[in-house]
Amino acid sequence: MSSPSLGSAVGRVVPRGSRVLVALVVSTILIGLAIWRFDASLPLVTLLVPLVVSSLVLGPRQLPWFVVFVLLVLALVVPTQDDLSLRIALTVVIIFGLGFMVLLSSFRRTRLGVAGIQGEQMFVDLRDRILSQGGIPDLPDGWYAASELRSAGGTPFAGDFVVAARVEGRLEVAVVDVSGKGQGAGTRALLLCGALGGLLSALPPSEFLAGANRFLLQQDWDEGFATAIHLSLDLASGRYDIRSAGHPPAALRHAGSGRWQVLQSEGPILGLIDGAEFPAVSGEMRHGDALLLYTDGMVETRTRDIALGIDRMLGQAERLLRGQFEGGATRLIEALGSRNDDRALLLVHRR
Repeated sequence: MSSPSLGSAVGRVVPRGSRVLVALVVSTILIGLAIWRFDASLPLVTLLVPLVVSSLVLGPRQLPWFVVFVLLVLALVVPTQDDLSLRIALTVVIIFGLGFMVLLSSFRRTRLGVAGIQGEQMFVDLRDRILSQGGIPDLPDGWYAASELRSAGGTPFAGDFVVAARVEGRLEVAVVDVSGKGQGAGTRALLLCGALGGLLSALPPSEFLAGANRFLLQQDWDEGFATAIHLSLDLASGRYDIRSAGHPPAALRHAGSGRWQVLQSEGPILGLIDGAEFPAVSGEMRHGDALLLYTDGMVETRTRDIALGIDRMLGQAERLLRGQFEGGATRLIEALGSRNDDRALLLVHRR
């Protein structure tokens, strides 16, 4: 009986949103008292424990005041030390320095409005939800498709991405390369990925790149452009339309000859020209054919131009995809491309 009553009493006295703050304040006071009472065995750096924990769990309104409180406790217990040596002086300087660093991070965090761990979880959840649009939808038994992404920094945040949807018996896919690379382009890519994922299902195939171009023109970005290639594939007949916006060309492997054909399609880069048009290259995928869509990170390096890079990629594709297309996207992206650039690859195979 006493335990629930105690819990309800604490709940009435301490609001739920302030319980972590109160716990940290109490622990800091106890640490300060322990340092004052047992100065010989408890070092001043123990005060870093609540300081570090607060930087992870407290919100932007509470964190600055708590940091000031910890530094105040430190200022009160330092004169109680028996031996004010150079070691203690350096410890105080380090703790104050870390406290100011936490204060600066709290001021930057006010723009987000949430605590450190919570903010990271929100951002990761947003990233996962948006990038889930790049997952290849379920296809009929006669088709196989897979996409792979790699970032320049080795993180999940990259400037290259893939969005895909299945609309009325058609597979609609766009491979996009946002200006910049790595985490610098990651935030723009997240926003653009969400927008293009909606446009892919909402607009007719012939209007998708034009809609993406209008969206980018409306953004106030310092680097407000992107390249893209759009595939609209009829899953019943194998007929396809490919439209490009300043992007490297797609490549089609003919099962009959075993040779790769580069499908040249022209169109301006997204976000530069209002009212731009994007003509289509059309064809038909027959049984056994395969199609590759990719970003320039797969074929272009500082020492090799894009034409030579495409030739090298198709040579590797002939070797790595021979007789086995499942898992081929992973094998290709691991074997090709610059590790200093973001890379994206889409492989489609008609069985």
